[in-house]
Amino acid sequence: MSTASDDLAGALARDGIEHLLVMFVNLHGKPCAKLAPVETLDELLRDGLGFAGHAADGLGQGPQDPDVVAVPDATSYLPVPLRPGLGIIQCDLFVEGEPWPYSPRGILRAQLGRLAERDRVARIGAEPEYFLVRRDADGTVRVADPQDTAASPCYDAYAATRSLDHLVTLSRTMNQWGWGNYSNDHEDANGQFEQNFGYAEALVTADRVVAFRYLARMAAERDGLIATFMPKPFTDLTGSGLHLHLSLATPDGARATFEPGDGPDRYGLGLSEEGYHFVGGVLAHAPGLHALTSPTVNSYKRIGAVTTRSGASWAPGYASYGGNNRTHLVRVPAPGRIEVRCVDAAANPYLAAAGIIAAGLDGLEQKRDPGAPVEGDPARLTADEAARAGLRPLPPTLLHAADALAADEALRAALGKVPGGEYADYYAQAKRAEFAEYHRQVSRWEWDRYL
Repeated sequence: MSTASDDLAGALARDGIEHLLVMFVNLHGKPCAKLAPVETLDELLRDGLGFAGHAADGLGQGPQDPDVVAVPDATSYLPVPLRPGLGIIQCDLFVEGEPWPYSPRGILRAQLGRLAERDRVARIGAEPEYFLVRRDADGTVRVADPQDTAASPCYDAYAATRSLDHLVTLSRTMNQWGWGNYSNDHEDANGQFEQNFGYAEALVTADRVVAFRYLARMAAERDGLIATFMPKPFTDLTGSGLHLHLSLATPDGARATFEPGDGPDRYGLGLSEEGYHFVGGVLAHAPGLHALTSPTVNSYKRIGAVTTRSGASWAPGYASYGGNNRTHLVRVPAPGRIEVRCVDAAANPYLAAAGIIAAGLDGLEQKRDPGAPVEGDPARLTADEAARAGLRPLPPTLLHAADALAADEALRAALGKVPGGEYADYYAQAKRAEFAEYHRQVSRWEWDRYL
């Protein structure tokens, strides 16, 4: 065995692991897995496990196609303290011995390869938000904590304490995993929480987001609750994001290349020319990028929402950027890094990160100037004022975003070719179908308005 597999075998023995969840995600970010006993480790690492790709959905296969083979990445192993004897390991996908181009993890790997050609690595920090809810026998969904009714609940110490067991379970586990959990708080909506962990290389962070969602849901189910990463489960409450902080560095870590150093800082926000060009790329490709970062029908109930109880949506409505200002698509919270705030809780972390990196790379290649940073809150501008300021509104629905992705040549190229076409078309078609299914439903709103 290789050093990585030797290390994995030792870790499994140390942690008393009896079974591994051999896991990957599909287009929609759904974790798919098989349970493998650790006695099969040698064969598992050598041969992987076969899956019917059509049954897993979102992997570009029909029922007639050969197996998708999930080959574990030994470095991604995590024990699951909530389930003694169980571990998780993330996988890369292959079909008949070749990397499968429909694999979201593989798509992110390809973009990281493009960065490597420029002598760069991406570091990403993620801020996952979610709601704790209950579902009543009649199907009604409500906030799990019946006392969590304050009009301004953000950072509420009492509400956080009432959910302490859940929050501490996740915090303790993240620290056992070596993630460096540093903050756990009640967010802006009733029943909403955010738990933060240290930044890492982009692929590692994407793996961690998948594992965090799994952990949060399992911990909630243990208590008879649901941890939902639905972007906006309640009309009158703020939605949930997955804000991504990103910086680039040289592979040895000696230089953070978004920091201006001794070079110019064109707009005074603490970014190098490389950093501003990267931001310019993200803004230029924001419409198509939204199909990847805000990937559900429900995502667009969050973007630009004006009916939240707190009076803020915390989600951008325009392709804008600025300094330490949370109303923009791109925020520059500190010198040398950016925060991309259009990513929501439902996003597939591999595809969202791949799309952001691809957009930023186009900005570097084209030397895109983002223009002067925008002051104030763009949401307070009228449509005419925003147009005069040169601000483009973001897609109003998933259908608009899917069409924008299909028309974006840089993102199309980055997502790559698949058998019979391009992944961008496959993805856009899946999202158009999702929108069409939603659009065919008759809602309570329609009964109330038209009956």
